Amino acid sequence: MAQRMADPTYQAQQWERRYDPNIEDVNRLCDSLGALKPGSTVPYIDPVHDVDGCKIVSLFSSPGSSLPSGFVSFENDDPASVRIAEIYESAGLRPEQVMPWNAYPWFLEEGKERALSMDQIADGVKPLLSFLQQVPRASALIAHGADAHKAARRLMKLENRAIYKRGFKIYEVRSTSERAFKGTPANQEIWLKEIHAAYTDAMGRAGIRVRQTI
Repeated sequence: MAQRMADPTYQAQQWERRYDPNIEDVNRLCDSLGALKPGSTVPYIDPVHDVDGCKIVSLFSSPGSSLPSGFVSFENDDPASVRIAEIYESAGLRPEQVMPWNAYPWFLEEGKERALSMDQIADGVKPLLSFLQQVPRASALIAHGADAHKAARRLMKLENRAIYKRGFKIYEVRSTSERAFKGTPANQEIWLKEIHAAYTDAMGRAGIRVRQTI
């Protein structure tokens, strides 16, 4: 599967679209979060996503120390992005129906890209809640990996009324990173099916048509 962010022309087009109406509120939030930590920035969310159409949130750990594209996107060409793109495709989940976010949305310092600290997890919870307020139709959050699991649990402990009114459901699944998928082909297939099952269940609850095979 060709990842379009590898194309400088496409990347530049997405950059020009980062404040389009369908994604502006989320990317303005990214700007405001970046301003909270002097010297740090928060990557934008790919404008292929849509605040009004989003029904499922994919929660990952962090953007790492850099993203060449400047976007959190399944169109990036790293292994984790390629894997999540294949999962979306296999389930029949369209970009406007899902949106990514990170448990710790800021770029990490170079060389500090392993598990998040508890302070980092805590720092990311209020931004996560602010993000969810921008996607009011989202009713499910699929947390990828241990950091995202911890963030999602902390989120639910806030007992936010708006989240509860949506009948919000949390799914804890495996990270899509290369490290998390080290294993035999048989194990990798099992892990993919588990992630696929979480997305298809969330899609069914949201009234999104599901493809029948992975």
